[in-house]
Amino acid sequence: MQKRYIMAPGPTAAAPEVLLKMAEPIMHHRSPQFSEILTEVREDLKWLFKTQNDVFILASSGTGAMEASVVNLLSPGDSAIVVRAGKFGERWAELCETNGIKPINIDITWGEAVRVEDIEKAINDHPEAKAVFIQAHETSTGVKHPIKEIGELLKDKNICFVVDAISAIGVYDIETDKWGLDIVVSGSQKAFGLPPGLSMLSVSQKAWSFIEESKCPKYYFNLLKEKKALNKKTTAFTSAVSLIIGLGEVLKDWKKQGHEKLFKHHKILAEATRAGITAMGLEIFSKVPSESITVVKAPEGINGQDVVKILREEFGITIAGGQAQLKGKIFRISHMGHLDQWDMIVALAAVERALKKLGHDVEFGKSIAAAQAYFAAHEE
Repeated sequence: MQKRYIMAPGPTAAAPEVLLKMAEPIMHHRSPQFSEILTEVREDLKWLFKTQNDVFILASSGTGAMEASVVNLLSPGDSAIVVRAGKFGERWAELCETNGIKPINIDITWGEAVRVEDIEKAINDHPEAKAVFIQAHETSTGVKHPIKEIGELLKDKNICFVVDAISAIGVYDIETDKWGLDIVVSGSQKAFGLPPGLSMLSVSQKAWSFIEESKCPKYYFNLLKEKKALNKKTTAFTSAVSLIIGLGEVLKDWKKQGHEKLFKHHKILAEATRAGITAMGLEIFSKVPSESITVVKAPEGINGQDVVKILREEFGITIAGGQAQLKGKIFRISHMGHLDQWDMIVALAAVERALKKLGHDVEFGKSIAAAQAYFAAHEE
């Protein structure tokens, strides 16, 4: 018998008690009982996002909320500044192009973060731009962008700041209101440790002024419809009832922990994992690494996809490889979802074994010792 672990950056491992809660009999999405649950979940999301703005829940993956941001804010022919520093930055540009919006792309070397000066220059060069689209954390590279500093730059300008925080919310601090973030997007399959299928987005008062003028076609992803439904304690279309109930359970647990403990947990997992990777003689790919995942450069002569394949097929551990131009060059270990320090020890041990099988010179136990030492010195 082989135990299976999921340590990829989405979908992530779910807690058994949350899965059991979602397995309870379905209630109707228009019932008073569900309206009460939905209202509580939305309030708890406001706590997590650190916002007084409304937070909407859509039955879609995170990409759905990304598309909702584009089509509700803008009109065909508009321009928007897009930070392309990885696969998901490219997605913002693709969503703009699909909907007749001109992306003004800021192309950043994969593995590096955008600079505030890059954003400022783009705005000065393109005063017609109506939005800035960026990732808080670019999942394909493991890099954090300076969202707080960019928010301060844009706060008093007539331009909307839209942040894909799908793999950041619940992992590290995102101060939506304080930093002036107009739309913040998240998804169920990352830190929440839920199955894929829910996306969430907060919407500022500034954003609503853009939404009311938007001419992009939209039907399901119409936030004005969702606003009307929210005022009636429901959703515009059929709610993902079981997933929302599961989300409620996760949020209740997180509120008991508090922001500080929640973020500290992910920071400890990330730092210990990176200590182990470095002790193994490997190099971290991300120049500004996130607490969400550890992205590792594959050693010279080793295909990162082979590391992923051995872990999955021989050891029962699912991590992730590189995407697009990084395929074969990196592998990615998640710290999100229902994981703890012992899961990270397992991942490090498995990477040692896989590299040994592939002919790389590895000293067994070195990475585990480094991670153990870190965990021992930083008890949660």
